[in-house]
Amino acid sequence: MRSRDGDHSILRTICAIIIFSSLSSLYAGEYLISYRYVVKNAILYNEHLDISPAMQKCSGTPQESIFLDPHDSENLKTIIDENKEEFVAYLHQLGLQVKHREKTKNFQNSSTTVLTLKTTCFKVDFNDNSVKITPLK
Repeated sequence: MRSRDGDHSILRTICAIIIFSSLSSLYAGEYLISYRYVVKNAILYNEHLDISPAMQKCSGTPQESIFLDPHDSENLKTIIDENKEEFVAYLHQLGLQVKHREKTKNFQNSSTTVLTLKTTCFKVDFNDNSVKITPLK
């Protein structure tokens, strides 16, 4: 109930809760990440990393996390680009699907190897000095 002097303490409390909860959602979220790496005849042919925000809440149990340096950025794509070698090594530890094809025609050997991380949901928590990325399986 409001007093006669116009004290809106309940309204201010509700507004503060809404504002703080929306600010915290800016620094945490779920993203869908997929990765594809193609090697033809021992030469890197194509490497592609897709990152997009999840439109629905992901379900699953959290796996082992990786911590990356944000380099003064709040954009996940930029953070991963800055820490690409470390993140790709982490993806290899998660397990990639491997397809290898080799053929010989007229004594000419050709081979193609494709490493793929199927689209996986990752929970991402942004902190002041690190970004925690956790896959959900």
